[in-house]
Amino acid sequence: MNSSDLVVLYEDNHVIVVLKPQNVPCCEDISGDKDLLTVIKEYVKEKENKPGNVYIGLVHRLDRVTGGVMVYAKSSKAASRLSEQMRTGGFEKKYFTVVEGVPREPKATLTNYLKKNTVNNMVYCCPPTVEGAKLAELEYVVEQTVHGLSLLNVKLHTGRTHQIRVQMANISCPCYGDVRYGNGKPHGKMALWAYSLAFFHPVSKERLVFKAEPPKDEAPWKYFEITDDTLIYS
Repeated sequence: MNSSDLVVLYEDNHVIVVLKPQNVPCCEDISGDKDLLTVIKEYVKEKENKPGNVYIGLVHRLDRVTGGVMVYAKSSKAASRLSEQMRTGGFEKKYFTVVEGVPREPKATLTNYLKKNTVNNMVYCCPPTVEGAKLAELEYVVEQTVHGLSLLNVKLHTGRTHQIRVQMANISCPCYGDVRYGNGKPHGKMALWAYSLAFFHPVSKERLVFKAEPPKDEAPWKYFEITDDTLIYS
């Protein structure tokens, strides 16, 4: 990925909101692959003709396999204020995922405790008494069901590593294409997409909401009809 490939949804002197492609890391990792943070730095450096290093702050993350809306900070002050919102619940993140099967409940809140195994980079549901266990909570609504697959609209209450993937697998409805937590059958890109991000602007305090649909021409998204109404989580 190069700076010319970057899709910018919004930009000012304080923040930049972009569309993260799937299978591109949001920041540098052990793979050494080109990451989105580096691409944004290159984009800003070229666009604003800045000498030396460019500051871009990472304030939240998406898994490498997840695509969708992300915001980065363009100043340390903005990064600090956005990070504080992340801690205090000022961010609202909504996702689409396609899961295998049909959840028992058409609408539900899932509450689990999760723990990460740093050796294999896997996250597991565990009892709350386990040392290091962290509360994970989300809401989902089943929007449509086609060919034994279900389109879910998901609202995160917490932001744990691999949270949606683990909690969906825990109710026997793993995310489509999830080799790690699913049935082991790869289907190309995993069906997990951050379609909506809302936060308060770090300077103006205005509430900003950004939305982006998943790629309609790719499986399994193309099996479902995603409308403007679907993009609103009631």
